[in-house]
Amino acid sequence: MMKLLFALIVTVLLMPASVAAAGKSTAKPEVVQGEPVMLRESITVNSRVVRLGDLFVGVGDKADITVAYAPEPGKRAIFDANWLFRAARAYKLNWRPLSLQDQVVVERESLMVTREEIEDHIRAALIERGADPAMQVELTNRMMRIYLPGTATATIGVEDVAYESRTGRFAAVISAPAGEPAATRVRISGRVHKITQVPVPARRLAINDVITERDVKFVAIRDDRVPRDAVTNADELIGMAAKRGLRPGVPVQSTAVQQPILVPKGSLVTIVLQIPKMTLTAQGKALDNGSDGDTIRITSSQSKKIIEAEVTGPGKVVVRSADAVALN
Repeated sequence: MMKLLFALIVTVLLMPASVAAAGKSTAKPEVVQGEPVMLRESITVNSRVVRLGDLFVGVGDKADITVAYAPEPGKRAIFDANWLFRAARAYKLNWRPLSLQDQVVVERESLMVTREEIEDHIRAALIERGADPAMQVELTNRMMRIYLPGTATATIGVEDVAYESRTGRFAAVISAPAGEPAATRVRISGRVHKITQVPVPARRLAINDVITERDVKFVAIRDDRVPRDAVTNADELIGMAAKRGLRPGVPVQSTAVQQPILVPKGSLVTIVLQIPKMTLTAQGKALDNGSDGDTIRITSSQSKKIIEAEVTGPGKVVVRSADAVALN
């Protein structure tokens, strides 16, 4: 009886020590040994996967271990502190996040095929199918672009083209890189616009500036964007004078130009009256601006009467026969 009681007392005394030791062992955090590891803040990868060495510096022979899929070309992925800590523990790296703000931004190296490049290829494909070369292609999606892996070749193929010449509408499938089995294929649509070569000022022109051949150049403009009263023939611009300031590269309205002013309002002019076997001249003052061939009002310096005369040159007018008496 005494032996049994002694054994029971010994068991009770030893139990708390063993339980405490066990509790201390399970609560102790895992300590990862090894060289300190540094975190990268941002990287660009050129493959379909992200490796341990892409995210951390100092991982040694573990650098080539694949840990995640890379984002699609042209996109990015963010690996936050929790994900990074789990990856570090899984591969026994000596790294802990300093805060929840720790992260790595991963971008995929890519080649961008722009909307302009796509439109150029569509235009060439439409011309092969009989469309007018004097046209401009406009995609319905103005933000259209394609991103390809950095190792790919930025070539474009055009397939399944459907074109309606009456409406100018088209649809097609483009593939990039062209001819590749795994190429990115996108269905697109848009419209074709006819293009007109329009003469425009090559430089800024002020009021009364006379337009010379060097002042005119041609630009390609969509038909639906050419003003209805715009001058479309360069011969109708050359030799004319600006009635108001003209901007370079902007189509000129027919009302914005005129014949050069040969007789400015308020200027002195020579009045000429031609009669059989005699030519009479007198001085007068112009009451209007006058271009070549215009009929303007003139005040005679001698009689002070107002007559009408035709402008024939700089500072020169000719009196019509009906005004001969007034001139006398």
